[in-house]
Amino acid sequence: MSPTEFAHRHKWIYWSAIALLVALVIAGLIRYSSVKRTAETSKKADQLSQELVKAGFPAPDKDTSERLFGTDGGQVCENPGGALTKALSRIEQFSNGATGPGMRPVIGDSRVVEAERIVIQVYCPDELDDFDDAVEDYETDETVRR
Repeated sequence: MSPTEFAHRHKWIYWSAIALLVALVIAGLIRYSSVKRTAETSKKADQLSQELVKAGFPAPDKDTSERLFGTDGGQVCENPGGALTKALSRIEQFSNGATGPGMRPVIGDSRVVEAERIVIQVYCPDELDDFDDAVEDYETDETVRR
């Protein structure tokens, strides 16, 4: 059998090798982007931890920060100055914890707003002005013992 006949009869070997090569290239590109994303996530989590510690807060768990905020801040950066975010913040952070007619607004601790501001500074600094506008009318004070 001549080399030309062999090549002609076994084209599937060449096509399989090409398909395998293309699959490996695609897998490599996907893996590269995931490693890059992981490095960026880790860097931002470290930066958040440093900023929070500098402001007097305890350092959060790095794995939790990475999963919660990712590379873009997750839910915190969705729309920090929007009406829904503002309303949820008032219900969850600045109320007495009761439900129904017993729910009352309370004066929240200023450190709650400060901690969220730090998260926004690290993950989505372009949203900081919207956040500041949204929380400027919050009534806060030092309400939690330190």
